[in-house]
Parts: sequence; structure tokens; C-alpha cells
Amino acid sequence: MSAKAISEAKGKELLNKFLNGSVKNKFAIVKEDTDIESLTSQHSWLESEKLVCKPDQLIKRRGKLGLIKAGADFYGIKEWLGNKLGKEFHIGACKGRLKNFIIEPFVQHQQNEEFYICIYSHRTADTILFHHEGGIDIGDVDAKAVKLEVPVGSDLTEDRIKSTLLTNAPDNSKECLIKFILSLYTAYRDLHFTYLEINPLVFTGGKIYILDLAAKIDQCAEYLCKAKWGEVEFPPPFGRDALPEEAYIAELDAKSGASLKLTILNKSGRIWTMVAGGGASVIYADTICDLGGTSELANYGEYSGAPSEQQTYEYAKTLLGLMTEQIHPDGKILIVGGGIANFTNVAATFKGIVRALREYQQKLIEGKVAIYVRRAGPNYQEGLRIMRELGNTLGVPIHVFGPETHMTSIVSMALGKKEIPQSPKQMHTTANFLLPTGGSPSSSRRESLSEVKTSSKTSSLSQVVTGDQSGIRATTTLFTNRTKCIIWGMQQRAVQGMLDFDYVCSRKDPSVVAMIYPFTGDHKQKFYWGHKEILIPVYKSMADAMGKHPTADVLVSFASLRSAYDSTVETMSYPQIKTIAIIAEGIPENLTRQLIKIADEKGVSIIGPATVGGVKPGCFKIGNTGGMLDNILASKLYRPGSVSYVSRSGGMSNELNNIISLNTNGVFEGVAIGGDRYPGTVFLDHIMRYQNEADVKMIVVLGEVGGTEEYRIIQAIKDGQITKPIVAWCIGTCAKMFTSEVQFGHAGACANAEAETAVEKNKALKEVGCHVPTSFDELGQVIGDLYKKLVNDGVIVPQEEVPPPTVPMDFTWARELGLIRKPASFMTSICDERGQELLYAGIPITDIFKEDMGIGGVLSLLWFQRRLPRYATKFIEMCLMVTADHGPAVSGAHNTIVCARAGKDLVSSLASGLLTIGDRFGGALDAAAKQFSDAYESKLIPMEFVNQMRKEGKLIMGIGHRVKSINNPDKRVVILRDYAQKNFPLTPLLDYASEVEKITTSKKPNLILNVDGFIGVAFVDLLNNCGCFTREESKDFVDIGALNGLFVLGRSMGFIGHFLDQKRLKQGLYRHPWDDISYIMPETTGLMGTDTDNV
Repeated sequence: MSAKAISEAKGKELLNKFLNGSVKNKFAIVKEDTDIESLTSQHSWLESEKLVCKPDQLIKRRGKLGLIKAGADFYGIKEWLGNKLGKEFHIGACKGRLKNFIIEPFVQHQQNEEFYICIYSHRTADTILFHHEGGIDIGDVDAKAVKLEVPVGSDLTEDRIKSTLLTNAPDNSKECLIKFILSLYTAYRDLHFTYLEINPLVFTGGKIYILDLAAKIDQCAEYLCKAKWGEVEFPPPFGRDALPEEAYIAELDAKSGASLKLTILNKSGRIWTMVAGGGASVIYADTICDLGGTSELANYGEYSGAPSEQQTYEYAKTLLGLMTEQIHPDGKILIVGGGIANFTNVAATFKGIVRALREYQQKLIEGKVAIYVRRAGPNYQEGLRIMRELGNTLGVPIHVFGPETHMTSIVSMALGKKEIPQSPKQMHTTANFLLPTGGSPSSSRRESLSEVKTSSKTSSLSQVVTGDQSGIRATTTLFTNRTKCIIWGMQQRAVQGMLDFDYVCSRKDPSVVAMIYPFTGDHKQKFYWGHKEILIPVYKSMADAMGKHPTADVLVSFASLRSAYDSTVETMSYPQIKTIAIIAEGIPENLTRQLIKIADEKGVSIIGPATVGGVKPGCFKIGNTGGMLDNILASKLYRPGSVSYVSRSGGMSNELNNIISLNTNGVFEGVAIGGDRYPGTVFLDHIMRYQNEADVKMIVVLGEVGGTEEYRIIQAIKDGQITKPIVAWCIGTCAKMFTSEVQFGHAGACANAEAETAVEKNKALKEVGCHVPTSFDELGQVIGDLYKKLVNDGVIVPQEEVPPPTVPMDFTWARELGLIRKPASFMTSICDERGQELLYAGIPITDIFKEDMGIGGVLSLLWFQRRLPRYATKFIEMCLMVTADHGPAVSGAHNTIVCARAGKDLVSSLASGLLTIGDRFGGALDAAAKQFSDAYESKLIPMEFVNQMRKEGKLIMGIGHRVKSINNPDKRVVILRDYAQKNFPLTPLLDYASEVEKITTSKKPNLILNVDGFIGVAFVDLLNNCGCFTREESKDFVDIGALNGLFVLGRSMGFIGHFLDQKRLKQGLYRHPWDDISYIMPETTGLMGTDTDNV
């Protein structure tokens, strides 16, 4: 999410609604499918006024390009459009089709009536530029225009507009312009614009007209402004068509808590990427372009934020569909890359990708696709394993690597710049729970700092930054091994990770002292501290949490983007909190800027928004930073090193942990300031802390395209404020190589000026003495070379490694990794709700509806674990229909009615009715099926069966009816018998029961085969002869009571009906009438003799 450009038509529509002081814009939109002739019926002014027409596709300098037709009538506009609409047009190296135009009334005016106005937002203020000479020949606006800044939280006044902006404006226009600018700024702020340029703004005839407009709005503010904005489409830059696949991924992204992005750069390209992480996705694009693959790079995109297996499958399927549409003579390359994840389950995401790859197996083979995989993070071993196994059967080469391989090495391999290793080196982890032998890690020359060497230089807290820092936040050390924090949000997994980190760092006590969760009452949550179980209090009220834990000075906020602002403002009202980490991504920029202002006033350091946090080895980590414990140990984050880093990307911070641990003695502190345009603290805030920390010997900075914060580092180096060696690299170098603008993974990753490009930043950093690699691929080598130099110079003295404490692995995670097994307490074979889609006996719920299986089909899956023929499922439905109810007089309905009238709820009333079902009422299905089946299989003829039951004094279950007889048959049985005889393959047991019925009715006409008996024997015929079951399986279903289930399920519908009927009729408490009760009291005379004195 980020500031996104909107069409001119949408911008003018918004200003029409919310702007006062200007003439309302009339306009008509013309697209390729627009019937131009019918426009006049919708916009009558088209035929009566002079018009102006221009493309509305985010094209700059349209007048200079000859793309504006002005002063023509409707016929002239149609003729001009005929030569432009749908035609290809070149703007420099960029080419695209002209397909969206806007027609407006032509405003006759003089050159001296044109003005220029622009409003744009930055970290601390909104800037308004105004020039009294507007139009296409305005030239260098920054040099000419008058500038007025409105600080965040301040209001714009008429006096400031008049005294600052309008000093050169004609006197006759000033009054109107003042009111217009004031109204324009109000609309700008309320509608969450981030950029709004009007050129020219015309004042003629005492009125103000907006002629040309360019605007961007903050997409993150949609939840605040949806009612005001209405439906907003964000058009792609000119030269890049919006594809339906891109729209589909955008829709998935909008419906998911994860991040899913896809931009098609060149549909015919040879190199396709499927990268995890916003920062990593930029780095992969950079590396491809640096190695000469710009013209063949097909797409930019990323998936991150722990998407589910199904979401990753949908993303991969969409990408593979585009990739395999066209065949490339040299074959295609698919790079499945990513850094070391902090919390995303790599195996789960890879399972989704593997499903998609299998689905497109044949097309991948036909397209001669080669796949290169590099990934790490939680459960990455399992993810890489299933990828390697896929390589054995997919039919295309798959090269799989983990954290032992540099992140972008697979790009060099894919483009033939580097050899593909046959057996990648294995990475040794110090995670004792992953090593069967439990051995201690080997010693290394890249170890922690000598306490002896640095003790004279080290202080527990950094000194306050002094001197002219130009707005640099003055702060002490953020975290120590005594830091106490409060967690906002119910994030048990993150909290447990923090406690495990604390334990492995040999902290004396946990860093998390409390949690805040306003949606439940106060309670306690259980966590592990090493082997012990501990309880951490959870508070509904922030005031209670702060009051009971006054030593807590850090708050880690997992609040959603909608509640993060309010909860952070509340947090800053407590002076004890000095540092706040905001994890949420997508907070509106205006709200973030207000948070920054409040934090500056109160001296609070904010890390984020849109961050994973940060880590100080041996002391404290924020939330999920550093990933799982095996990665914490592998990257030696349990003790401090000599290198501190600051990065925008949270995902890349974990990659930096890995790179630094492989090439140096490890990390002293690392912070990911966040990917949003306005991070709470900036690079320089943290670098100045590192500069004043004696134990930090070198600094790594991972910047990116967009913004100017890196230039503050450069200035600080020039001013002598920073003297420690810095290794720096700004990602996004590929941006200049694209012919159209690309918004990268982070909201702030988009250059608005030449100086904001990554190439210019890297150049400037190198010029002031920073160690800048030629590409990210060489970052580790440059860090390693500088570290060796510092070791050789005696600045760093490596020490022997001290093994960390052993931490037990969580049972659930160990089971997921396949390290342990445990017999399940429950087993089920009919339903699985764990995946993206509900499964009934293995059949997805969407398929059940797609094939119209009905309730009978669902019962066949849930009760019998297989799909029965359509005639069988229809018979099940018929059985439910005929058993649904049989009036209020039967015992079950009677009980339900009595309970309902006693004021009981639906479930209680239904249960009372169901509890009457047994051998005497409704429970004869199973018994009838068993009796008739046993007789038939014993080869007793019907007469022998009847005689035997009479001799044993047993009733024949399923025979007999209180009302119906052979002369007045039960229509339910007639309907079912007719269906079974017409549709069942065979009905031997039904035929047998019919012969028995002839014998019993000859003695008494109401001894007919009733509905219970009929369903029982007919269902046995169905099970035995439908071809889906063996005889043993059929018998098992009868024995376990499946047939009675039909009556219970069917009659439940009727009981519920009776309950609703009684409630609807508002029937009172039922009391049985006395005259329907026969009172028979025992005789008392003589029972106790004649002597009753003692009674």
C-alpha cells in the first residue's frame, strides 16, 4: 500500500464534491468501448460549448507532446479522437496505447490569468507551492514558486496565504484565491491526498477554473475515506497495461492479512520471479538488471506476511499461467527467491507453490523452464525438501538452496554468470535441539568482543547526541539486558519467541512483563521460561498494565492498522514508555505523521510502522525479529558482536543477521525502521546511537529507492558527526532501467526525484567514504573485508564462543518439523477443516456445490465416506422428507411442544423430543433391517420367519400401524416403494418383507410394512446392491445405527418446526387437563390395622 496516482477525472470528481470557491468541473470520459455519439445524451453541453480533449493516463506534459486538442467543437473533437484513440504513442523510450480521454468545456482566458499551485506532503509538513505565472511554459517550479509550509498538526490561515503565497498575484484575484487555496488545502487534508498539482489554475471573469490536474491519494486511508472517495481505480503508468491477473492478485491482497503484489513489466520476458518479502523482491530485481537481464525481466512482485498455502497457490498459479502463455526459444527462468523469513512458515508457502507447479507441469516442460530456489526461515528445511522431491518428478530442472547460499546467488546461476554447485555446503546450527548429539558449537575467530579490551571505553548507556544534529532525535540506548516491555495484542507465538530469546541470552528474567488486549477481561496466559511454565498477566485496560508494571519502558504494538494510531497515542500518554515498536503496515500517512510529531514532543522513539522490529543480541528482541530460535542461534544473536545495522526492510534485517554472522563476529544491534514512507525513527537516529556506542565498531546501512534520509547520513559524515566505518547499499537500482514507473514492495520505495533514486544515493554514499559494493551480491564480501581490516588493525579482538543454554523446542513446532510423533487423541475420516477449503470425505466444498450433490450427497460423504449414485442420494433425501414429521400427537413432537411452551430454548426442546426415540418410537429402522436381514440370510421362507417370531414371543419390527392398513395404505410407503422398485438395481430384501407383509395382513389388516420397516429393508438393499460397499461394510453400517440416523435427522426438522410454531403462536405453559387423567389412589382402609393412635 502507498500513495497512488489517480486519474484526472477522479481527482476533479473529488474536488467537485468537497471543494468550494471554484467552478465545478464538467467532463466526459471516453474509452475505447465508449459510444461517442451517445455522449451528447448524457452531457448536453458537448454540443453547445467549445471543448478541450486530452488523454487521462498519467501522462506528464501533454501540451508539449501535442496531446491536447483545445477550442474545437464536438465534431472536431470526434475527428481528433479518431486519430488518437486506441493508437500507439511513444514518449521517450516508453510506448503505450492511448485509450482513456477526458473532454471538458474550453475556458477562454489570457496567459496572465494562469496560475500554478501544488501541494505535497513530507515528514514534518505539507508544502504549498504557488506561482503567479502558470501554464505549460512554467519551467523550474522549485526555483520560481513561492513556498509555504504547513507543519503537521497546524492549520492554514488566510493571513499566511496572503502574506506568503500571493505577494505577486494580481490584486483583483487575491480574495478569490485566498478562499480557494484555503478550501483546497482543507480538501487535500480531509481526503488524504499526498500530492495535488493544478496547472494551470485560471482566474477569469471573477471565477476560478481548474484546468489540468495531477493527484495522488494515500491508498492506506481507504478505510477512513471510502464513503468520500467512492469507487477508486488506480490506473497503471502509461506504457503498462493493467492485466486481469494483476487485478486478481490485488483482490487477493485486499482480502488477505498477507501482502500479495504482482506487476507485469514484459509479458514476453524470459525471466520471471516469485519472491518472498518486499525488500527481497527489490533486491532480486536489482540483481537481474545489474547482470544484464532488464529487457527480459517479465514481472515484479512479492508475497509476504505469512500467506496461507492456498493463497500462495493462487499467487503461483496466476504467475505460472502468465509465464507459460508464450514459448521462448531459449526457454524461461523462474526464480523462487527470498530472504530468511521471520515468522512465515516456509514449508506451508512452498506447498502452495509446489501444487501450482504440478498443475502446470506439462506447460513448464513445453516451455523449457528452469527453476532456481533459495529460501530460509521457519521450517525451511521441510520446504526445501519438498522442492527437491518435486525436482525428481516435475520434468524440468529445479536447483534448490538454503541460507548457506547468498540470497541473490541463484540469479547469477540462472543467468550463467556463476557455476551451479552440485552439493551446496551445509550450514551448521548451534541450535542444540536440532542436533541429535547435542554438541557444543565449535570455536571461531569471528566471535564476540573482548570485554577486557573494551571495558575502558564502554558505558551502560550511550551519551546523548550533541551538537547541531538538524532534527536528529537525541536518545540513549533503547534496549539493555534489563529492558522490560508490554505487548499490545494477543500474540502468544511472538511473546514465546521473545521469552526463548531472553532465555538463550542468559537473561535473569523475562523481558515481557504484561500484555494488553482490550477485547477480553483481565486474565493470565501461560508461557515457557526454558523448562519452567510461567504466567504473564493480560490486561483489558492500558492504565492497569502501566500502573502495575511501572518498570516497563518499551511497548511492542501488534494492533491492527485501524487501531494502531489510537493505541499508540494512548501509550504516549504514559511517560514511563520510551520506545514503541509498531508492527502494523498500512497506517494512513497523515496519522503516522501525527504520531511522529507527538513522539518528538514527548521524547519517545518509535520503530515502525510496517516493521518486524529490531534485535539487540544478548539483551532484547522485538516480536518476531530474527525468526525462529534455530535462526537466532545460527546467526549468533544470543550474544553481542561488533556490527550494528539499520534497514528499512524487516525481512531483509534477518538476511543481514545471516550475512553479518557469516562474515564477522556478529551483530551488536539491528533495527528495521519500517517500509512505510514516514518511519517513526530514521536511519540517522540509530546511526548516531551506534556512533556513540563504544562496542559498535562498524555500521551497515541498507537503504532503498525513495526518500532522502540517506542524504542526512552523508551530511553527518561530512560534518564529522559520524566517524565509524559504514558499509552501505541502497536497493532499487533497477528503477531507472524501467521505462514506466514501478512501485516497489514498500510504501516509501518510489523515487519522486533524481536524487531519490538508489543509483544516485549509492554514488553519493561512496563519495563520502562509505564502503559501497557494486551490487547486493557483493555486500557480504565488502562487510567481510572491512571486518578483517578492523581485526588486523586491532580494533576488534575475536574471542572464543560461549555456548548458549539449551532451550526445549515447542511440541507443536517439533511435530511440524517431523522430529517427533505422538498418537492422536482423536481420529476422523469424514471431514477436514484445516486447509483453505472445507473437505467432506476428501471432496472440496466448492465441488459439492458445483456438482449439485445436495443434502443426500453430503450425507453420503459424511456418513458413508464415499459418493453414492444419484438415485441413492435422492432416496436418502426422500427418506428425510417422509420422516420429517407425523403430527403433534406422537411422543417426540409432544415432548418438544411441552418444553417449548415451558419457555425452554430450541436446543433443549429439540433434545427432549429426540430423547423419546427408541424401540417404541422411531427406532425400528435398525431393528427391522437386522431382523429381516437375518431371516433372509438364514434362508427362512417368509412363513417360517413369521412362525418363528410368534413362537419366540417377539414382535416383528417394522410391521404394524395404529391407523393405516392394507385397505388404507400409508402414502409415504407407497411413494418410497414405487421409487425403490423403479430405480434400485435389486430389491431382494424388500421383496422378502413384502411377502411377510402378505402373511401378517392376512391375519390383521393393519399389520402392514410401516415406514420404519420399509426404510430399514430398502436401505439394506441399497447398501448391498449399489456397488459401493462390501457385504461386511453394509452389515457394519446397520449394526452401528446408521439407519436410525435417518429418522433422527429427518424428525429433527419436524421437532424444530413444532418449536417455532409454538413460539410463533405464543402458546403458554402447558398443563394437562384433569379430566384426561385417571386418578387411581391406593386404598388406605385397613392397611395399617385398626389402631391408628400411633400414626
